Amino acid sequence: DLHSFPTRRSSDLTYLLGEAVQAYLETQQWHLEEIEAGVVEADAGQVIDHHKVKAMAAKWRRKK
Repeated sequence: DLHSFPTRRSSDLTYLLGEAVQAYLETQQWHLEEIEAGVVEADAGQVIDHHKVKAMAAKWRRKK
């Protein structure tokens, strides 16, 4: 519960909320940029065949 979070002043809580919102917005912006970059790559034909991806994933699972 946010109100039980220890703060000295209400301004501390306001600061924390502002920081949380900023971090969220930055993450969302990064996510959208990565999606857009992926679409550009796919449109340019820079993709990996599904069977190759499956083979790579199987290799990674065997290494564990």
